Amino acid sequence: MKTQTTETSTSSVLPRRSARAARPSPYLTPTETNALLHASLDSRLRRLEQADMMSTDEAAALLGTSRVTINAWIGKGRCIGLTQTKRGFKVPRWQFEPAVWAHVALIGQALGLSEGWALLNFFETPHGGLEGLTPRQALEQGQAERVLAVARTEGA
Repeated sequence: MKTQTTETSTSSVLPRRSARAARPSPYLTPTETNALLHASLDSRLRRLEQADMMSTDEAAALLGTSRVTINAWIGKGRCIGLTQTKRGFKVPRWQFEPAVWAHVALIGQALGLSEGWALLNFFETPHGGLEGLTPRQALEQGQAERVLAVARTEGA
């Protein structure tokens, strides 16, 4: 009787283990993770090279201030600054347009974000709450309150 119990117990456990082993892992393999990180880096490098990006020196000249001030604004979330693989930041020129500039810091606060790439992603990604417009486009069309409402919802 002991043998039967052991056999039954073993045979009922083994199929369960096999069923568990047959399920795919919810995690990426190291190779898949490296491929995603590489693709992300390539994408970021391409974005940094686009025509609407400028150095902090160029931004300072545009705004009549210093690079130190631009860097301080980036640190406080007042300005979108994108880290590069080398020293310094690049900044999107469009953020200095009056319709956008007046709201960058408020939107960052509503989102609970100050990191440049995360802010850029929010501003440049179409959003259903804005009828498919990007927050940047909505701001340029005078819809600041709607964008702030979306940012508050996202940041909640």
